[in-house]
Amino acid sequence: MSNQNDRNTAIIKEFRANAGKVGGPFLGKTLLILHTIGAKNGQEHINPAAYITDGDRFVIIASKGGAPTNPDWYYNLVAHPQVTVEVGTEQFTARAALATEPERTRLYDKMVEMMPGFADYQKKTTRIIPVIILSREK
Repeated sequence: MSNQNDRNTAIIKEFRANAGKVGGPFLGKTLLILHTIGAKNGQEHINPAAYITDGDRFVIIASKGGAPTNPDWYYNLVAHPQVTVEVGTEQFTARAALATEPERTRLYDKMVEMMPGFADYQKKTTRIIPVIILSREK
């Protein structure tokens, strides 16, 4: 298991043990757990992600810390846009959609207001970091 997988597993465990609250760099920030279906293997994958809200929608950023490639979960939700989301103690089904301009920039900037490190991620890469909108399914 990679260090990133170990870190994600620890964050998910802490999230679930504390009704969605996590310490460290996420202390006081909003965090959700995203369940996706693998684009290649069809298996469930679970990842923590910082989020903001925009009305009744949840917004996550496929930053991968400013790496030159998108995170694997991004490709999973593009292939299978129906996802499961955990927020606090609630779990629900949502539909993922990529934000387009100018909404993408507006939402990215809103995330930067909450977690300024996202500005550094954009500076570290030449790719346009995707912004994903998660809308609760009725």
